[in-house]
Amino acid sequence: MNNNPLQNMPVVTRNLLIVNVLMFIATLINREFMLGTFAMFYPASPFFRWWQPVTHMFMHGGWWHIFFNMYSLVMFGMVVERVLGTQKYLIFYFVTGLGAVAFHTFVEWLEITYMGGSLTEAMYTPMVGASGALYGVMVAFAMLYPEAKLTLIFPPITLNAKWWVIIFIVIELFTGITGSVVSVAHFAHLGGALFGWLLIRYWKKSGKLYSNNW
Repeated sequence: MNNNPLQNMPVVTRNLLIVNVLMFIATLINREFMLGTFAMFYPASPFFRWWQPVTHMFMHGGWWHIFFNMYSLVMFGMVVERVLGTQKYLIFYFVTGLGAVAFHTFVEWLEITYMGGSLTEAMYTPMVGASGALYGVMVAFAMLYPEAKLTLIFPPITLNAKWWVIIFIVIELFTGITGSVVSVAHFAHLGGALFGWLLIRYWKKSGKLYSNNW
């Protein structure tokens, strides 16, 4: 068996990890350029570019942000990729990531149009992170292995996977609606979770979950 931990990872998880780390290093070198070019801006913003819905998934705001996201990618992504297969997992990852940014942008539009939200703030506030896609991956893991025991790093509480995911989603919904935790794209997390649930549910019902068919 290869002792290189990267070589032991499934190919998509490994390459996602590498690209995220490389993008983070580039951000440390030139933060202004990387954020202005590759972070996600509201479509009405002068900083918006067509590639940002994809590239923002590989951007991170700090050490803890990338650490916890990459920890989740490795912990859950390896399992989900081995179940779904390389091609289907790659599709799943980008569908949930794009679904996350679409849902986040839709909620921003609702807030600006009907709830008195600030268009200026939306246009000049970038969104970064793989969290939306990873919420989809966590939902997939919980749907595949609902009774798997998971223990948080802190606090060290152990629950079944399905209950952790439900708790995380409830927290995201509460904090997103109340605005009690700022600088976090709560509705991107919820969007990723929603699209992950819909896609796994579709594959299960159509009998395609364990096949090579899309």
